[in-house]
Amino acid sequence: MKIDCHIHMVLDGENWKNAIRRHENQVNVSWIRATLEKYRAEGYTYLRDGGDRWGVGRCAGSLAGEYGIRYRTPLAPISKAGHYGGFIGVHYENFRDFQALVEKTRAEGGNFIKIMISGLMDFDRFGVLSEEGLPPEEIRELIHIAHEEGFPVMAHANGARTVEAAAEAGVDSVEHGAYLDREAMAAMAEAGTVWVPTLSTIGNLRGKGRFSQEAVEKILESAVENVAYFAGLGGLVAPGTDAGAWAVPHGCATEEPLLRLALGSRTDELLARGGQKIMDIF
Repeated sequence: MKIDCHIHMVLDGENWKNAIRRHENQVNVSWIRATLEKYRAEGYTYLRDGGDRWGVGRCAGSLAGEYGIRYRTPLAPISKAGHYGGFIGVHYENFRDFQALVEKTRAEGGNFIKIMISGLMDFDRFGVLSEEGLPPEEIRELIHIAHEEGFPVMAHANGARTVEAAAEAGVDSVEHGAYLDREAMAAMAEAGTVWVPTLSTIGNLRGKGRFSQEAVEKILESAVENVAYFAGLGGLVAPGTDAGAWAVPHGCATEEPLLRLALGSRTDELLARGGQKIMDIF
């Protein structure tokens, strides 16, 4: 049994703009079916989508059962207006807007809420994010609203203070989690937050020539060290490739070897624990 706790069916690992155009006017069902068949052939039985606003993940969820796959989707990820995430999801201006989007997710059959609460890594500059995270009090309120409506919460989150705030607010899973410190990882471990570090989004950049090789290697080294430390605290780690991101094709097999660098001989046991919690909650 294979699981991938973070994919983007709408993307293809090559060119995000062209991938989105594939579905802009009408969801390309044949492409989705071909991708689901690829996952089925490789033994996947559980996929958790990061969402999109064109209905691609929703369509995949409606078809996945035919391929023996349990598929979970937030429908569209939610970001604050003017901040990272608008290219793929929907946005809110205030908490009333966010509440309405959560209620819409329920009405349209979404399985969980995904919030975008930070920028992403600058792969040319170690330690740099494209933007800082949202204020801790805002992060707390977003998670509270979603939980009050009965939804688990997945958070796209990088940066120590952003992740720490999300963990302390009870977020169910943190995706990516670049540049954490020990306080942030301790907060996640104590809260039982599952970390999906998506190491493939870093490791698969090596040797491609698109970004600084030195920066990519340093980012990967930092991430592997942090995953090892977090696991040593008893923290829960789950496998997720971020399939669809650049250089991460659907069904790619790079995540497990990268996680083994951090988790060593306990990799199978630890990923089973973290993956099971994701499947239980989401």
